[in-house]
Amino acid sequence: MIRIHLLPGREKSVLRRHPWIFDGAILEKNAPAAAGETILLCDSKDRPLARGAWSPASQLRVRVWSFDPAEEIDREFFRRRIGQAVKLREELGFMDIAGGCRLIYSESDSLPGIIVDRYGEFAAVQFLSAGAEFFRETITELLMELPFISGVFERSDASVRQKEALAPRCGHLAGKPLPETIGIVENGMRFETDLKEGQKTGFYFDLRTAREKIRQLAKGKKVLNMFSYTGGFAVAALAGSAVSVINADSSAPALEQCRKNLELNGFFENYENICSDVFELLRKYENSGEKFDLVILDPPKLIPRKSAIVKGCRAYQDLARIGFKLLSPGGMLVNFSCSGAMVPELFQKITADAALQARVNARIIARLEQSPDHPTLLSVPETFYLNGLISVVDR
Repeated sequence: MIRIHLLPGREKSVLRRHPWIFDGAILEKNAPAAAGETILLCDSKDRPLARGAWSPASQLRVRVWSFDPAEEIDREFFRRRIGQAVKLREELGFMDIAGGCRLIYSESDSLPGIIVDRYGEFAAVQFLSAGAEFFRETITELLMELPFISGVFERSDASVRQKEALAPRCGHLAGKPLPETIGIVENGMRFETDLKEGQKTGFYFDLRTAREKIRQLAKGKKVLNMFSYTGGFAVAALAGSAVSVINADSSAPALEQCRKNLELNGFFENYENICSDVFELLRKYENSGEKFDLVILDPPKLIPRKSAIVKGCRAYQDLARIGFKLLSPGGMLVNFSCSGAMVPELFQKITADAALQARVNARIIARLEQSPDHPTLLSVPETFYLNGLISVVDR
């Protein structure tokens, strides 16, 4: 096995069980290891620390598979790790046969670069790193061995693969072929999703707990649901007896799926779908003096990289400012950031500054984060990424 040595003093993160080793920490930058090959990671004195996957094209050169340098990275290793991830979802109560969840969440499940979402009897998988790609066939076979999986579909089309010199890939991998749409049930609400064309793998399982909270709060409210995508919050609001819901998104196909999801749940009225630039539509409502009882702002990632944090923070703040201005007395703003570079303290400050700009007095009544099937690994704070606040303004 090829040994990769860290520069003196650069082993500290490994000893703290963080699985990422960047280019600047490594002595042998031009090691002869193949992309995805398992290497033995050693400190500057040649003491073994861990086993990981080598990625010669990326600044993130090594992703650690195991912090036990003697553990073999083979089929049985992946069987154990997948079984551990499945067991956790079983204990969380997310394995209902008609439902769905994130079955494997990359570093949080000690499987860096591997994401698997379960939609009933189908698994949608993303191989996002050189190491994951190297074991692609093995992982697919092990997923097919799970008693509740009858088909595997690949959605390795995320832009992060470019950093690993991996081409995008999307298509049927094993077992039963996908139907055109797949239906799931979540907390009694029904949703259909398109695994082939939808964002990520088609559905945002990370917003499960947020959808349930919206359902609890929506009774009797006039709701504005911005960046609505396929209508998860719209279904939750109407299921919670909202008076009306306006859904807005720039994607016409997403809004068509939103309509289908609403009708699946028996909602044929009391909603409106608007295909528009959401930022422009918000300013239009602001200028017209329109008011709502509940405003939901769930934009796409506005801070794609750390260099964009200042610009992204301004955008999040501007959204929240308009959201506050659109609220009726006693109304609620639900705003989110899915940017990994955003920490909770900063997001709260941005929202507080937005309230000041909007000249409203607001109180946080709840904090939202990713659903428990997207756990945060304590040694890898980067696995936490979803910030959400529910704020109520004075009457």
